[in-house]
Amino acid sequence: MKLKIQKEDIQSSLQSVQGIVDKKTTMPILSHFLLKVKKSASLMATDLDIALKGPLKAEILDTGSLCIPAKKLFEIAREVEGEILLESQDNNWIKVSSGKSTFKLMGLPEEDFPTLPEVSKTDEVTIKAETLKNMIEKTIYATGESDTRYTLNGLLMHFSPVKKNIELRMVGTDGHRLSVISANIEGQIREEKKLILPKKAAMELKKLAESRDDNITIYIDKNHLFFSTDDIVLTSRLIEGTYPNYEQVIPKDNEKEVIVDKLSLLKALRRTSIMSRERTNAVRFDLEEGKITLISMNPDIGEAREDVAAQYKGDQLTIGYNARYLMDILQAMDGEQVIIRLQEPLSPTLLGEPDNTDYTCVVMPMRT
Repeated sequence: MKLKIQKEDIQSSLQSVQGIVDKKTTMPILSHFLLKVKKSASLMATDLDIALKGPLKAEILDTGSLCIPAKKLFEIAREVEGEILLESQDNNWIKVSSGKSTFKLMGLPEEDFPTLPEVSKTDEVTIKAETLKNMIEKTIYATGESDTRYTLNGLLMHFSPVKKNIELRMVGTDGHRLSVISANIEGQIREEKKLILPKKAAMELKKLAESRDDNITIYIDKNHLFFSTDDIVLTSRLIEGTYPNYEQVIPKDNEKEVIVDKLSLLKALRRTSIMSRERTNAVRFDLEEGKITLISMNPDIGEAREDVAAQYKGDQLTIGYNARYLMDILQAMDGEQVIIRLQEPLSPTLLGEPDNTDYTCVVMPMRT
């Protein structure tokens, strides 16, 4: 195997697999990517849950295949200048040359690389890359972090046939907050499907979508999702289990309504939360006509208080929140205003954008 690659091309390709290769694995092969060179060059990387297969732009001088340490070759490509020559040698070694620099890396044989699942084309839908990126950004912050309720450690992708189109709802929740966004997409599925995409896979999918300006085709299998665009295929194993009934969590009768400037509220939350207890991030909202007063207290340090103008005409109400949860929601929203719908001090609070009914967030209040 022998090929010449431009520095920018190999850097770009290796950057795309850095989040997938497992750097702390007890299986050395998972810290490697498989480089296959035939008429064209391609690379593959996997951590057994996620896999990425994509092309590598190169001038091919000789064919072959080898598993190469992903992190080390990426570091080399980042530091050298000019064109890079890769040349396989005996006993799975690979020689890396660029200018006056020469490196030798110990590789592993292709036979050691795990077999990737074949793309299933039974059910298939198409979505704009920009739409998919936006849906992930607006929900992924609400997913669990190593939650013992393992189904919460991923995003729910809820596909529903609706007339000639398919409605995709993406949902993230950690039990304290929930975000759901919907979009109409094209394709064919035989029945409604609720699939849980692991958080790590969702992050890699977001990176893939950010680098594209066309469509991404999603192939749905029993245990896997395949995301395909051009010659790139991202494969993810699904999280097994039943996702909570998110539709039951969204309140239907929150009558008290507050409209407030998003940026003003976000900045006020950042300032007042400085004085809150680190563990709870608690900030109290005192609502009265025309304004919200944000208050945080820490007996060991002091307190903070700030007024924010708001459109509100209901009775006075006091309600507490984890400030970080609210800030995450506000940062994910696009509009200039946010609409907050409330009921009782301990009932779920609904947040949304006044002119966007496709995006809804729920946050559970705290005792004040």
